[in-house]
Amino acid sequence: MPVTKSAQKALKQEKRRQLENQKTRNAYKKAVAYFKTHLSDQSLAQAYTKIDRAAKKYLIHKNKASRLKSQLAKLLKEKKVE
Repeated sequence: MPVTKSAQKALKQEKRRQLENQKTRNAYKKAVAYFKTHLSDQSLAQAYTKIDRAAKKYLIHKNKASRLKSQLAKLLKEKKVE
């Protein structure tokens, strides 16, 4: 348990940030999973938005975000070719 006032405040801030980060992380993972089951332009745009938000908040690295977006676009392109 934190002893000082500043440590108590830091703990409260950390918990609040942790919840917000978890929401953003889950949102991008769900969007990617949804896209993989429903391959469409709309779900791709939704996934892009969620991935970009996670990268902007430094929850995932910008290169990982770019790689994910590329993989999703590739999936959609292969589906359209068939």
